[in-house]
Amino acid sequence: MGAGLKTLPPREQKASAVRRMFDAIAPRYDLLNHLLSLNQDRRWRRIAVERLLQHRPAPGWFLDACAGTLDLGLALARQPAFRGRIAASDFALAMLRTGAHKATTAPIDPVCADALRLPFVDATFEAALVGFGVRNLADLDDGLRELARVVKPGAPLVVLEFTTPTWPPFRSLYLFYFRRVLPWLGRLVSRHRSAYAYLPASVLEFPAPAALADRMRAAGFRDVEWETLTGGIVAVHAGIRGQGSGIREPIAAP
Repeated sequence: MGAGLKTLPPREQKASAVRRMFDAIAPRYDLLNHLLSLNQDRRWRRIAVERLLQHRPAPGWFLDACAGTLDLGLALARQPAFRGRIAASDFALAMLRTGAHKATTAPIDPVCADALRLPFVDATFEAALVGFGVRNLADLDDGLRELARVVKPGAPLVVLEFTTPTWPPFRSLYLFYFRRVLPWLGRLVSRHRSAYAYLPASVLEFPAPAALADRMRAAGFRDVEWETLTGGIVAVHAGIRGQGSGIREPIAAP
């Protein structure tokens, strides 16, 4: 992979490049998340879970897509109001294996699967979350439509993702940290030459929050709302799966 991930790979190569990258950094992924975010990542996940539970989803199966090392699923499972089980899907097997050690007693079932072709029948889930994952999809719109396919009509989807601050003084400081300091720190701790150079490139090329909200609506979600956190570093989007719009043909479970 090497330095090629300093810029985003072409779409046809992105999935395999991203999978290899996350498999390589899995052992130090949690440490780096906490370190590079100054421990704010825990707060962001907690807020995302709170937004999901505000919709009062019915007990049953929940989806944590692009689940990584399961931190978002664990944040949901630990909520007193949570009733159900979580299917935690990710196509990077090493990430799931790292997370599984933290979730031995949690109601979480890891599933190694590509978010663009999930192994679940239509309308399986009462709700879905994605934490820092949609930015890595080879096709954002296909991924959002696939999420719409597997959740029930009326089910909430919450997306937690990085974005870029818009207030000029903070934006300048943030971009210096993001482009210069973060890749150096990430390389030092992860011992992976390009993984944390990919992060700034992927965030800077990702749609702004308002544009992501439009893409969610086009994929079949209604009542989409969003808010930014920590000065605009991350955004939390929430929407409700509508009736029919954006839904693809069913894929039978294996």
